[in-house]
Amino acid sequence: MKIAFDAKRFFHNTSGLGNYSRDLVRILSEYEPAHEYLLLNKNKSERGKAILERPNVQFIETSKGNFSRQLKMGKDAQKQGADIFHGLSGELPLKWDSKPIKKVVTIHDLIFVRYPQYYSFFDRRIHFWKFKKAADMADKIIAISEQTKRDIIQYLKVPENKIEVIYQGCHHAFKEQQTAELMQAVKEKFKLPERFVLNVGTIEDRKNLLNVVKAIKDTEIPLVVVGRKTKYYQKIESFLKKNKMEKQVLFLEGVSMDELAAVYKLADIFVYPSFFEGFGIPVIEALFSKTVVVTSNTSCLPEAGGKDSVYVNPDNDLDIRAKLKFLWENESERKRREEKGFEFVQKFNDEAIAKELMNFYQKLI
Repeated sequence: MKIAFDAKRFFHNTSGLGNYSRDLVRILSEYEPAHEYLLLNKNKSERGKAILERPNVQFIETSKGNFSRQLKMGKDAQKQGADIFHGLSGELPLKWDSKPIKKVVTIHDLIFVRYPQYYSFFDRRIHFWKFKKAADMADKIIAISEQTKRDIIQYLKVPENKIEVIYQGCHHAFKEQQTAELMQAVKEKFKLPERFVLNVGTIEDRKNLLNVVKAIKDTEIPLVVVGRKTKYYQKIESFLKKNKMEKQVLFLEGVSMDELAAVYKLADIFVYPSFFEGFGIPVIEALFSKTVVVTSNTSCLPEAGGKDSVYVNPDNDLDIRAKLKFLWENESERKRREEKGFEFVQKFNDEAIAKELMNFYQKLI
């Protein structure tokens, strides 16, 4: 079987959609090596270079011209004799020729519909049009969680039988055991506290870091934050200054994937009280790192966290504080939940996801 992918995000996104794209192609090429995987884009980058070196993965330069991704990429896949075209980020090309090809699109979330306040009017209109068009055109849709599936049915008016839920995994660095030398080097490089609570994710309203900061106010609990700063960071900074908490919260920058995996393992607790997620990869990363998770009781997060993570009301900083303090002070409870969480997260292992994806493709053909 020959499967073509829209590889724009594969080559050009550093996190989120880029990680999903690279992981999906990596695990398929590794666990389903009998098939061919074509990465279509105008150009390639250093990202995913090791994946491109595999014998069953090939880069295909798409036709030149304006809007070539929308107007020419689909036909380029057909010229290559692809059996399936898979749009990895909610979009499909608009133009095709008469040659048979099955069309699949992955939809990660519809946050722009649920939380319009986080997006401009123009972005909402464009996103909705692209997602709706792709959902209608696709032979099948992959939703990355049951929550996203419900949203696709509700907002895009797609019949349920057209949608398959296939979870995503995370970067293999989180599943590996980093050496004691690397762990020590990371600890020293970033001047990490002996014990700390970790938060990872873009520093924006939806991820709700302010309520975590409020939760640790008047406690001795240090917080380490890894994530790109947006305007919302100014709210955090203002609160920290006002409450003389600047030394209690450490913001890390320039963290590599291997270093991040070490930071997760060094943390006592991972906290992620996001208001809404399509899936919540950082929760999976923490569980693979054997770090206990405190996350929201909303959207898909209980799907990602399993029954042994600790759930909070994201609007309630006192609830977050109580759960963090309980775990911070109870090592045996942390350890119990870490072990159970690690057992649960094996369902998001590479081999299981690759098998599920290939079964999905084969049924489609």
